Amino acid sequence: MPRNEAPAQPPASLAVTARPLRFGAAEPGARGIEVAVETPINIVYGTMPYAVMMASPSDLEDFVTGFSLTEGIVRGADEIRGISVDPKDGGIAVTVELAPGRFREHLARRRNLSGRTSCGLCGVETIEELPLADGTARGADAVPASAIETALAELDQHQPLNQLTRAVHAAAWCDARGRVVTVREDVGRHNALDKLIGARLRAGADASDGFLLVTSRASFEMVEKAVIFGAGMLVAISAPTSLAIERAAHLGLTLAAVARRDGFIVFTGTLAPEPEGIAR
Repeated sequence: MPRNEAPAQPPASLAVTARPLRFGAAEPGARGIEVAVETPINIVYGTMPYAVMMASPSDLEDFVTGFSLTEGIVRGADEIRGISVDPKDGGIAVTVELAPGRFREHLARRRNLSGRTSCGLCGVETIEELPLADGTARGADAVPASAIETALAELDQHQPLNQLTRAVHAAAWCDARGRVVTVREDVGRHNALDKLIGARLRAGADASDGFLLVTSRASFEMVEKAVIFGAGMLVAISAPTSLAIERAAHLGLTLAAVARRDGFIVFTGTLAPEPEGIAR
């Protein structure tokens, strides 16, 4: 898999001095605690600034690749000619070089956005302008409940930043058996999903062999990003919103949520039957 240029990116966690307190106990001394780093990421296409995102400063090539796809700026990773990461005072500039034809189209539809959260809604002025996926889910065949159980059991060990900070979200791509293949972490749930999508695109992979698992709630934007990527199933650890369920049903996305070690809820779509020999 193409790796992100780590030397150009600051650490995603930082040790700070703090005093943990317990009610009714004597005040202890200060000690070092790892906290998640959050920094402004200025995304620039060519020479034209597009958005400032608050994100974890890691896997930024993956982030802007996934962001570019889910924002509708590119249709695939092959329309990105290069990505450069340039730390600045107070933030990081990430410059994306698009294929010439794609850059001209981008300039024609460019929106003036600032302070986005990758929610897909900031800067939208009317309901009619809501960004919507324009196709149905194209992912792999449905997976059985045992695959989701396996993925949930494995996910924690693939979240090193969250183990340090307890402050970031993760998005994972899991194969049809539930084995965790790729994980990306970020302080923003949308950012984590964009990073994961970007990592899969940059690796030349697609959404034909598994499902998405996210540690956040399943919102409208997460469903839209999943379908734009081409996933057929989205599993969320927290609950879904009403619009997420509505859009998932409309787009043919299997949506499972409130996923815990002891079970989950299927809101749209169906699961595959368990393989022979596996009783539920």
